[in-house]
Amino acid sequence: MLSVLIPTFNYDCSELVEKLCQEGCRLQNGFELIVGDDASTDQAVISALDRLQTLPGVMVVHNSENLGRAAGRNQMARQSKGDILFFIDADALVPDDFSLQAGLDAIRDADVVCGGLRHPAVNPCPKATLRFKYEKEADKSRSAEIRSQTPYHQISTFSLMVRRDVFLSILFDEQCREYGYEDTLFGAELEKRGAKVVHIDNPLVHNGLEPNDVYLKKTEQALHTLKRLEPLMVDHSRLLQAVGKLRRQHLAWLAALVFKSIRRPLRRNLLGPNPSLKAFAFYKLGYFLTLKTDKHTES
Repeated sequence: MLSVLIPTFNYDCSELVEKLCQEGCRLQNGFELIVGDDASTDQAVISALDRLQTLPGVMVVHNSENLGRAAGRNQMARQSKGDILFFIDADALVPDDFSLQAGLDAIRDADVVCGGLRHPAVNPCPKATLRFKYEKEADKSRSAEIRSQTPYHQISTFSLMVRRDVFLSILFDEQCREYGYEDTLFGAELEKRGAKVVHIDNPLVHNGLEPNDVYLKKTEQALHTLKRLEPLMVDHSRLLQAVGKLRRQHLAWLAALVFKSIRRPLRRNLLGPNPSLKAFAFYKLGYFLTLKTDKHTES
């Protein structure tokens, strides 16, 4: 049986659920879909999610308190009944060439299957120039062929199919309450255990792109998470590898000083209509290097 698990918070994922139900109901081995509402506060969203329970095989679970990204997903996995779990982010869209069966076929000889993701050809949010530009560049290296070269480093909760027993023996690290890194740590644990990870070209479309100010704040939250998890993440983060190189060369202080001196113009660029990806990369590096001393409470 396949359990599709969709966590959400103040986001109406009705279109995604309806499309998946159409295909899931045709599966021969059974299908359920659980929407895990992590204590949404938007009443319109809550009402829309409740209406989904009229669809066959759909259950909506409303958390009484916000559990966070990792704990919420872990709870959904425990509530599910399927021997195969399929985590999907709520802001995904199902393209015509997507197939649930393709994932199920691939996982017959694997522990984990990653179908990948892609982004719309046209930016769905005019104020999301930073996220759209970053993701479209990243899409160039998201084919199954490229992801398979480093299979454990390309795990993404956006579209992640995993055997139930494998997942429950690991779970997502519940230190990851906010945006970022629970999938990276999960991939690292899969590698330790020698689990078989297969990457296929069966992408969902990521449509929920945030405006620049929201995405920059989420990036900063992720960097705080990375700082807390630094001992666990040192071998799994390109940014930490760059930080380590600067520290060995005794140049981290200089990079931090430069960042502090140009932080404001960097932010203006990143919040503007034509952000620079090089500026974004340096912003992340500099922000991380100054986390110990700076609170970064600017809006």
